[in-house]
Amino acid sequence: MVTLFILAGLSKQPALQLPLFLLFLGIYIITVVGNVGMITLIWLTSHLYTPMYYFLSNLSFIDLCHSTVITPKMLENFVKEKNIISYPECMTQLYFFSFFAISECHMLAAMAYDRYVAICNPLLYNVVMSHHLCFWLTVGVYTLGFIGSSVHTGFMLRLILCKTNVINHYFCDLFPLLELACSSTYINELLVLFLSAINILTPTLTIFTSYIFIIVSILRIRSTEGRTKAFSTCSSHISAVVVFFGSAAFMYLQPSSVSSMDQGKVSSVFYTTVVPMLNPLIYSLRNKDVKSALKKIINRSVHS
Repeated sequence: MVTLFILAGLSKQPALQLPLFLLFLGIYIITVVGNVGMITLIWLTSHLYTPMYYFLSNLSFIDLCHSTVITPKMLENFVKEKNIISYPECMTQLYFFSFFAISECHMLAAMAYDRYVAICNPLLYNVVMSHHLCFWLTVGVYTLGFIGSSVHTGFMLRLILCKTNVINHYFCDLFPLLELACSSTYINELLVLFLSAINILTPTLTIFTSYIFIIVSILRIRSTEGRTKAFSTCSSHISAVVVFFGSAAFMYLQPSSVSSMDQGKVSSVFYTTVVPMLNPLIYSLRNKDVKSALKKIINRSVHS
């Protein structure tokens, strides 16, 4: 059984290693600064103590951790001839990657429900979206992440990986690891499709249903200004959902195959590195509350 793996990386062309290193280093720095800044801004600003920003701070935390699990090891691959990862490190990376990826899927669904209540039942918003409900929704999100990642990693540990020690990816993902198995992967592949259907399709259906009701409610608003305001509260969330679920579905809602693995690498770049960077930018650039809170903190710092 193989105890040390070599990560093949994103590209095998030597000329691309330095440009890719600089590109993803820049993306990671923006991701860390953006998400830490978003969490800090929400916790320092009292008028952002609402369910929407509570979920957004949790999303920023998930994005920060999700990117940190993948990107540093990916950057190492660009500057080393062989990026070696041990079996325990690989399984740990797989576990935490699965945990934060699944948690993000369900957190985006919880945020869609929050937007549904805010637009479709505005008068009952504070009653329905109580602190108690927000807390238990968050607990549910992380519980589903824990269950999904434990099942994936547990069934991966039962496989004998002995075909080769080269993982055709830039991190320890499910399908590239299944390619190395000498024992039967039938149950693992069924579990991947089954859990992916639950963790991708169920949140997608929740989000889709929420937005059907949201669109119907927006169309009932008579004033153009009211419609624009209602839609602007959802546009950031829609942008984040489309990029994340689109790239994740392309990778996991299909049978594993060697031919699709290289395409899968490109797809996985979006939800492992690009989406965690984009989320704080999307929510800060398109959100008046966040921009005004940021201006107040900057003005406070300048005056002090």
